[in-house]
Amino acid sequence: MSVIDDISSQRDISLEQLRFILANKDEAFLKALFDAARQQCLDVYGNRVFMRGLIELSSYCRNDCLYCGLRRSNEAATRYRLTPEQIMQCCEQGHKLGFRTFVLQGGEDGWFTDERLVPLIADIRRSFPDCAITLSLGERSKESYQRLFDAGANRYLLRHETATPEHYSLLHPAEMSFTNRMECLNNLKAIGYQVGCGFMVGSPHQTVDMLHRDLQFIRSFQPQMVGIGPFIPASGTPFASQKAGSADVTLRLLSIIRLIHSRVLLPATTALGTILPNGREMGILAGANVVMPNLSPKEHRKDYNIYDNKICTGDEAAECRACLDGRIRSTGSQLVVDRGDYRSE
Repeated sequence: MSVIDDISSQRDISLEQLRFILANKDEAFLKALFDAARQQCLDVYGNRVFMRGLIELSSYCRNDCLYCGLRRSNEAATRYRLTPEQIMQCCEQGHKLGFRTFVLQGGEDGWFTDERLVPLIADIRRSFPDCAITLSLGERSKESYQRLFDAGANRYLLRHETATPEHYSLLHPAEMSFTNRMECLNNLKAIGYQVGCGFMVGSPHQTVDMLHRDLQFIRSFQPQMVGIGPFIPASGTPFASQKAGSADVTLRLLSIIRLIHSRVLLPATTALGTILPNGREMGILAGANVVMPNLSPKEHRKDYNIYDNKICTGDEAAECRACLDGRIRSTGSQLVVDRGDYRSE
């Protein structure tokens, strides 16, 4: 049995197998890896690719993560905050364009208290009952997560960043805790959210052993979504001069994640499209089945600068939608008007 068949049948990968795949330069082997992952995705979801409309609420953040352009100590960062009215306008426009999932994402901005978020989420739920509401607003208390869930949120994205505590401490300031990050993820799952985790590929200090621990965490946690993309340096951060992560390694890891967790919703991320011109298409062909075009107001897109040279910051939402439609069709898949819910066993 080949290593690809072994991983697929066992829904697991050893450290030795991971090292073998990451070091492999045989194009025929890599094509077989990508094809196997793509087939797993087709078996579960068909050739459908799900859209998530990304609405970037705020570029303010209380945290000082070493990799992020929105870190609080980056004095060069442009700060903005969308009003509830602007957010509703983004949803209205997105719904007309065929989006059936809205992702409200932002830095950990203290302005967005439960008292402000609960009525906003409830308003979106009432106005767009056929849509899923995904939040990506960082670490909050279990009570806060519960209130937002009760208001109508369905999903929550919180990258675990790394499953290695020592690595976590090298990416984050001392006041942030690996233990708390994991507790937040467990709280979200316990409440009933569809949960997304993930990590940066090629982040500073990352080793193959750490990547293996990430894969084992995904295998045990069984999230509904996993978001991975290459690390891209951001100006105004301690990691500004660090080397970017590899698109090639990212594609290999996307395929591995699909093979060990066949039903996962797996985005071909904007970061992958930023570092590789056809990165999102390659991601789909490697087993991904989600894309996240930007619905944020055009005048603020360049200000949500979590890393440098992010693509699509000058496009209107309709332009992003039309461009992606063509790109996805080129892979033999189709963008669909659908919530794109996780399919359980």
